Amino acid sequence: MSATTLTRPRSPLINWLAVTSLMLGIFAIVTSEILPIGLLTAIGADFGISDGITGLTMTLPGIVAAIAAPAVTLTTARLDRRVMLGVLMAVLAVADVLAAVATSYWVMLISRVLVGLTIGGFWSIGAGLAGRLMPPHAVGTATAVIFSAVPLGSVLGVPAGTLIGQLAGWRTAFLVLAALAALVLVALLMLLPPLPAHQVTSPRVLLGLLRTRGAKTALLATFLIVLAHFGTYTYVTPFLQDVTGLHPAAVSAVLLAYGIAGIAGNFLAGKAAATRLRAVFATCGGLIAATTLLLPSVGGTTIGALVLLVVWGLAYGGVPVCSQASFITAAPHAPEAATVVFTSSFQATFALGAFLGGRVVDAFSVSTVMICGGLAALLMAASLWSSSLASPQREHRTRRAPSS
Repeated sequence: MSATTLTRPRSPLINWLAVTSLMLGIFAIVTSEILPIGLLTAIGADFGISDGITGLTMTLPGIVAAIAAPAVTLTTARLDRRVMLGVLMAVLAVADVLAAVATSYWVMLISRVLVGLTIGGFWSIGAGLAGRLMPPHAVGTATAVIFSAVPLGSVLGVPAGTLIGQLAGWRTAFLVLAALAALVLVALLMLLPPLPAHQVTSPRVLLGLLRTRGAKTALLATFLIVLAHFGTYTYVTPFLQDVTGLHPAAVSAVLLAYGIAGIAGNFLAGKAAATRLRAVFATCGGLIAATTLLLPSVGGTTIGALVLLVVWGLAYGGVPVCSQASFITAAPHAPEAATVVFTSSFQATFALGAFLGGRVVDAFSVSTVMICGGLAALLMAASLWSSSLASPQREHRTRRAPSS
């Protein structure tokens, strides 16, 4: 998006604080979405259900978000974006409170539907606002700050939430997130300027993007790697407890190591993807394949599980930035449409992976789901490596997308 002149001059500090508030909003959303990963066993025990059924808390938000991303963006395209972001953050706060006080699993699932609505709407609207808040020379950096919420939420949200859950109960973890959402709501209303409709995304633009070869390649790669990752990572806590034999506190420590590695992977992938996007994306898939395939045999020991989770975190840290960059590269003329397609495809596959993983866990074992996920990741890596080797010149011309 091009920069828009605001009605009153705003200091650079206020603009950067506004960008930071958007980042914190997406951080709260991503953490709310994936928090059940670290609390899966505790939530299931509280409601008296299996790990596979509890995995629906991961599936539902993804399904709703996949639908909400295009639906909210298209139906509210002419409304002030500041108002929409405030409404969506209020919905997130209500959803997290509802989860914390849920007296039945059905109430818990209703709260997860509200989380999915927020994910699809807030991310699709908020991720592209840097160009309206910052001067042209700072748009790239500001976008990187906003995008950093994805890896930060993914790799730090789960360990932090798991730790709070172990110390004070899983419901307290959701209350903490509700408080964060309320604070972000206040920050958004105070720091964001009025943001009337600036660029309207139409169904025609979205359909045109999906017809491009680059978008199809990005869709296939995203489908396979997100299916592999969330079909397995959703059930990593039961694996570490039941197969590796770790105490809940040790599980939190391992997930924290995974998170630190993920942050490093995000920055490394963002830098390397500037010239070798497909190769970097394929490498991430190959490492995820290796770690998940090895976990059933090597993950039986604490050291083995720790090493593999660190490598896994390093690899997954690069997945969101590579996927996002792939869609933006396919449609540099329509960044909002690219963000909508990225959000919708990522979330839909997120939900499918968590659902199918739950069925495998309940029907077979948590080790079996690791092998299935590893095979899907291996297929993704092989397809992208073939594509990368077949078109090296095009890969070198890949336009750099904002890294986080």
